Amino acid sequence: MPKLRHIAIAAEDPEAMAEFYKKAFDFVEVGRPNGVLADGVFLSDGTLNMAILKFKSDQLGKGMDFRGIHHFGVLVEDVDEFSQKLESLGAEHYIDQGHGGHQAGYFEKKFYGPEGILFDIAEQGWAGAEPLPEPIENQSVKQAAE
Repeated sequence: MPKLRHIAIAAEDPEAMAEFYKKAFDFVEVGRPNGVLADGVFLSDGTLNMAILKFKSDQLGKGMDFRGIHHFGVLVEDVDEFSQKLESLGAEHYIDQGHGGHQAGYFEKKFYGPEGILFDIAEQGWAGAEPLPEPIENQSVKQAAE
């Protein structure tokens, strides 16, 4: 079952914002991405990865001064399978990891959903994000073997 594991915030000063959230909520710093799309700080609460980023391009069509929730990321079991599902539902493919030199970060594919909302899907989790739970059928097989 897909799980929300990533939220990205567009910020002017990612370090200052990250310090606030670390002090306010005891979030832990788990990385400092520096790439073609953005630079910033990754924080985690143990379940979600929160990326606080200064973007290098306008991916949303809202201008480079935009601040706030930029996109979210969903951990899935099979990126190819979910890509087909998303496109059949009308999602518009934006970019793949590695396309045009975009290597920093954890997403595998980015899409635009309804009303142009940007989101990522990935099979490999973001730093500090909890992995997908084991499917129920695998848990029952493990329990029977014990």
